[in-house]
Amino acid sequence: MATPRRYQFNNPLPTPRQEPPLPVYQPQPMPGPVAYDDGRPIVVQHIHQAPPDRTVQRVALGAGIGGGAVAAGVFLGPMLATLLASAALPIGFIALALVSAAWGVGQVVKSVGGPEGESAAKNVAKARRRG
Repeated sequence: MATPRRYQFNNPLPTPRQEPPLPVYQPQPMPGPVAYDDGRPIVVQHIHQAPPDRTVQRVALGAGIGGGAVAAGVFLGPMLATLLASAALPIGFIALALVSAAWGVGQVVKSVGGPEGESAAKNVAKARRRG
């Protein structure tokens, strides 16, 4: 007599499915060059323009300049542009502060100085217009 099964499975494992084979790439021969009726072949040219940030480096390489100069141009070019852009804001702020200070000093001279202050402010304004 056979020993009874200890575990009874009422949901047996599914049978594995047969996967369809993957398609295999089979290269096809390319068509030959097309020619005009008179026998001249058609020439297809692809002209690519270099992006603006690389044009200088390509010209430098074509002129025989070393790779170090090209690497410096690639590295220092964007850094210089960033420096100039970031330096413009503080310079503008300083200019605004100087203009407001000069305007404030002019107003104080006009109000505190009395008639002499007013004439001094007018003289300064005239001198500015002349020069």
